[in-house]
Amino acid sequence: MLLDLPWTEKYRPHKLSEVIGQDLIVSRLKEFVKNKNFPNMIFAGSAGVGKTTCAIAMANDLYNEELPGAFKELNASDTRGIDVIRGEVKEFAKTIALSKVHIKIIFLDEADSLTADAQHALRRTMEKFSSETRFILSANYASKIIEPIQSRCVVFRFKPLTEDNIRKYVEHIASNEKLSIDEKAINALIYISEGDLRKLTNIMQTAAMQNKEITEQAVYEISARARPKEISTMLKSAASKNFDAARRELDQLILKYGMSGEDILTQCYREAQSMDIDEHMKLMIISDIGEANFRIVEGANERIQLEAMLAHIALNVK
Repeated sequence: MLLDLPWTEKYRPHKLSEVIGQDLIVSRLKEFVKNKNFPNMIFAGSAGVGKTTCAIAMANDLYNEELPGAFKELNASDTRGIDVIRGEVKEFAKTIALSKVHIKIIFLDEADSLTADAQHALRRTMEKFSSETRFILSANYASKIIEPIQSRCVVFRFKPLTEDNIRKYVEHIASNEKLSIDEKAINALIYISEGDLRKLTNIMQTAAMQNKEITEQAVYEISARARPKEISTMLKSAASKNFDAARRELDQLILKYGMSGEDILTQCYREAQSMDIDEHMKLMIISDIGEANFRIVEGANERIQLEAMLAHIALNVK
């Protein structure tokens, strides 16, 4: 195993049988590999759930050692314009497949970053070379891909990974890398990753560079995230009309963890939904979080808006 690889590549599955958490999609892709024929596809879903991995694993299963002449991967966020579609994509699409399988694959990662003109050019290329080339488009937001392309593809929607899937993945890495990681640290990784295995793997690798014993504190410090309890304490202090205590908690989040306003609001939103408080108060807190987030995104001062949110919660407690 190559020790100089980043862990996101080192632990990426190379075969469909190694992919976790997307059983239904994997079973359909295996059928495509078995039949050696398949439609154009869109892989849609949030970051780090296995879209790119499934595309590459499917190509590995289909072509084996003949992969270089039959599979081309492009990141559409790097090459967003029409030139790459008319040039690099079209040139590869019209070549003869250098493999036993007569169909080639062009994989466009982050295809929702393509400009509208590039997508229309891609639609024409998909039509023209449909007999010898198949396209797999990966997108966080399938709605950003134009309707003519969507209608020419089968859309596979990747679901977020479950806690059990993530836990098994963490334990697999810990075993291979001879790491010591306790239950609290695993729970922290699950909380922070939000189903994104790429983010989780990077955090684990960074923590392991400091110490082979990964702790909950190390996970939160490396990811610049607060513990759920600290966010809940701040919101509960505001809901109890204790504005000074809430502001002290806010100071800790900004100074101790270096969190941005949007990061704090995102965690506030997650914790507000599970807080054991009056339902009306919970709705008001979520509304205040949304208002503060809008103002910060529009360019308002983060610190003022966060304190204004806490003040508004404290003032409106019945």
